[in-house]
Amino acid sequence: MNKKYNSLRDFYILWSTQSLSQLGSAITGFALTLWLYEKTGSALSTAALTICTYAPYVVMSIFAGAISDKFDKKKTMLICDALAALSTIIVFILYKNDALCVWHLYLINVITGLMNTVQQPASEVAYTMIIPKEYYQKTGGLQALSRSLITIGNPVIAAALYGLAGLDAAIAVDLITFAIAYIALACFIKMPDLTGDKKDPGNVIQLAKEGLKYLKQNPMILYVILFLSGVNLIASAFNATLPALIIPNPRGGNSVLGIVSSCSGVAMAVGSLIAMNMPKPKDRIKVIYLTMLFSLGTENFILAFSRSPMAWCIAEVLGWIFVPVMNTNQNVIMRNSIPVELQGRVYACRNTLQFFTIPIGLLFGGFMVDEICEPFMAAKSGIWINLFGSGKGSGAALMMFILAITGVIMCLAFGNRLSKYHYSD
Repeated sequence: MNKKYNSLRDFYILWSTQSLSQLGSAITGFALTLWLYEKTGSALSTAALTICTYAPYVVMSIFAGAISDKFDKKKTMLICDALAALSTIIVFILYKNDALCVWHLYLINVITGLMNTVQQPASEVAYTMIIPKEYYQKTGGLQALSRSLITIGNPVIAAALYGLAGLDAAIAVDLITFAIAYIALACFIKMPDLTGDKKDPGNVIQLAKEGLKYLKQNPMILYVILFLSGVNLIASAFNATLPALIIPNPRGGNSVLGIVSSCSGVAMAVGSLIAMNMPKPKDRIKVIYLTMLFSLGTENFILAFSRSPMAWCIAEVLGWIFVPVMNTNQNVIMRNSIPVELQGRVYACRNTLQFFTIPIGLLFGGFMVDEICEPFMAAKSGIWINLFGSGKGSGAALMMFILAITGVIMCLAFGNRLSKYHYSD
């Protein structure tokens, strides 16, 4: 046990403190959403906060990964964390002087998004550098677990802090957790320098091209990424559809939506424990494909035809419980397959290719429900009513059915391609 702890000492310190800091950042983000909604009363204004954070991540990831490969990983993480914390301090100063405006938050979220874009691939490579190869699956499960717990806990904590002491308390917690993570990384984490004894690897554009070239030359990894971009397209359309299904339902509403949504976080926490303790798969590619086929093939079908909150909760659990298993297996494949000196730029290319479909899916899902499915169901009767219900929300049920069919077809199509590849470590 001591030998195992010593092997993972740096990981445990980095993972625990960074997870704590991510929780603090999530608390501030949620509290700012509450503050902004109080000021504007606009759901679009609050959604724009997420867009401002996410857009740099999609657009700039390829170049951010190249930057992380070009420079020292630890210094890159420290600089990005410090600039993100500075942004939070600026928000606090503006807020205390009654000068905080909506456009300030949008601008600061763009800056924070840029810092996260650079920090994330550097962090991924840093974990690879400090984790022994035999512990990739276990540590991947732990990372998935912490993300799940943050998803579950941050809205509750943020709402409580904001209700008791306003934005001040949320920002204070964020800065305290930042300080803990920053000191831990600066003073207690040692990682090998991949750049110190090597010549300059080239400019950022050249490095970005090398990341794309690596994926082109390694179709197994590329097809997994493209498959998951399709999964993200359907999952994000689902996220846009779910509120329209539950809120108007006579047995639904805002509180029921909150309960149903929280089931996904609980399911992911359980799934993280499964990922940590499951035997090493014979074929990790097959695990990725089958877990997503199960998720997309069960959740959307159940939601399309059910009218019960209990059934909705069961659907959420079935849809999300194996997501950490998929994430863990993808991370193991990438950590084992990609040379560590290339990982930053390749991870960044992955981020762009795998996640650019999320905003598309959100727009597509909302448009389909409002402009196509709801008007269609309003004009129908007979078998359509028997299948998907009547009134507002029936169009969202129809959209869930469309997403279920699309998800299964997409999985089967990519599964045929992925079946040509096998990965075992």
